Amino acid sequence: MAQPLQGKRVAILVENGFEQSELMEPRRALEQAGAEASVVSPTAGRVKGWRAADWGEEVPVDVPLDRASPDQFDALLLPGGVINPDKLRMNPEAVAFVHGFFDADKPVAAICHGPWTLIDAGVVRGRRLTSWPSLKRDLQNAGAEWVDEAVVVDRGLVSSRKPDDLPDFNRKMIEEFAEGRHPRQARPAGATETRATH
Repeated sequence: MAQPLQGKRVAILVENGFEQSELMEPRRALEQAGAEASVVSPTAGRVKGWRAADWGEEVPVDVPLDRASPDQFDALLLPGGVINPDKLRMNPEAVAFVHGFFDADKPVAAICHGPWTLIDAGVVRGRRLTSWPSLKRDLQNAGAEWVDEAVVVDRGLVSSRKPDDLPDFNRKMIEEFAEGRHPRQARPAGATETRATH
């Protein structure tokens, strides 16, 4: 079986209340593709998922957020769930962690309510993406072009709307993560490049 992500490390940033299927299924797909997928969280020990209308399973935290850096990872996954991204976007350390992947031109995948955290990280302006429908206005107000599609890819940013989109989301996520760094990931479309190049 081909493993296009062999040797790559992926951070899965979550808080309590993540949508269970949006962590479990992408993590399984990443691991089957050869990646090392690590749960990163501000909460120590374990974090609890949300399944349908009630709390779901707990998963171990592999790397506490205060010991994590984007430099340790090749890509970032942001599962949804309403509670999870709402907590993350209020955490400056989590927001800075997310922003670091864009600064380093590393690919990012976000599903459902996951893009909420991208708004607070200041990385959606000029980007084309999708999300759970209730985020449409928030994303538009932050300068994004919101579309109602199963999966959208824009310069290394993969987004989907809901758990039903997971097959398409997982496929595109693996493709983009396999490609690696995406130049101009941190820069809005049409913006002038100001960061130093090495």
